[in-house]
Amino acid sequence: MNRRPDSNLIAALDIGTSKVAAIVGASDQTGSIQILGASSQPSRGMKKGVVVNIESTVQSIKHAIREAELTAGCEIDSVLAGIAGSHVRSLNSHGVVAIHEREVLHTDVEHVLDAARAVAIPADQRILHVLPQEFIVDGQAGIRDPTGMYGVRLEARVHIVTGAESATQNITKCIQTCGLAVDAIVLEQLAASLAVLTEDEKELGVCLVDIGGGTTDLAVFSAGAIRHTAVIPIAGDQITNDIAISLRTPRQHAETIKIRHACALTHLAGRDERIDVPGVGERPSQRVPRQTLAQIVEPRYAELLSLVRDELRLSGYEELLVAGVVLTGGSAKMAGAVELAERVLEQPVRLGVPRSLRGRAETVCDPIFATGVGLLRYACDSTEPGRRTLAGAGQGRSVLKRMRTWFQGNF
Repeated sequence: MNRRPDSNLIAALDIGTSKVAAIVGASDQTGSIQILGASSQPSRGMKKGVVVNIESTVQSIKHAIREAELTAGCEIDSVLAGIAGSHVRSLNSHGVVAIHEREVLHTDVEHVLDAARAVAIPADQRILHVLPQEFIVDGQAGIRDPTGMYGVRLEARVHIVTGAESATQNITKCIQTCGLAVDAIVLEQLAASLAVLTEDEKELGVCLVDIGGGTTDLAVFSAGAIRHTAVIPIAGDQITNDIAISLRTPRQHAETIKIRHACALTHLAGRDERIDVPGVGERPSQRVPRQTLAQIVEPRYAELLSLVRDELRLSGYEELLVAGVVLTGGSAKMAGAVELAERVLEQPVRLGVPRSLRGRAETVCDPIFATGVGLLRYACDSTEPGRRTLAGAGQGRSVLKRMRTWFQGNF
């Protein structure tokens, strides 16, 4: 398979609890992304966003990458990967540097961000992102980019995201075992927000709720900047488990039943509708009213959404969500989920789908690809202040290319 000549080729890898999604895209000078190929494969070896079986995770990644390469007609040698899980922590910080009565330079912005990130974090955590909220020049707040402004004192308010060292290393090891380099590891709800939120929503105040298989990830935006992030360790897998236990059916059948027949509001299921539920072992299948399934699912969804509501209240940003809540992720597609969310959260709610794409856009216009598409956008926006990635994350790419060149020249 021939490598495409595109120097702006980008590959994203969303390694989730229930699926591994790989997307290949290309960006142009306008920042628009053309989708070249995509793949979604069942995930094995992940639990609640972290690796629990390296070999199974590696096989899932290989299958997803191979199919994405086939659909895109190119070879993938490096990826941006998402990270999630209850090990992710976040905090807001503040930094100050002196300018000495001159224009603010790009290096000054870097220095003030370095000052803001100089906070104590646990030894087993590493900084994933330092995301600027606003800059302040001589007391003037609300500045997005202070470069070129005149002043004597530069301040920065930032949102710092950290993750467990072991979790990031395990994800990196799985990807590198597949022969791929890691360009960056990005917080999944940050990536998803780039794919499904509008600038107006971020300005007015919005909460992104990414409901995946293992975790539900939150990101709160206000005044155009990220203000709060959180992870809730309950998501689609818990609903699948409830279905499997309540209907006495194997878990793989419970997942299929959830995807095909479940709804988050009982009244959406017709009284006369029935579904086939396979039995365990050699037990025969049974016909169950669809309303019975809905009665299992609705309380679990309501519980999850109540945890989201509690997290928003504790964060202090609940009253600032003028634009309401945006649901995305595979588990947000269930019928009735938006309506139930509006009832529980007491906010306007919409379903978030990746937008403003070209090429094979129809293949990724689905909430399950929100993080993957967002990773592509993150790569395009990586020159913005504060878009920092793991130190040395992209170094493996050049090393790998040198190794390949050496092997090709000697064998």
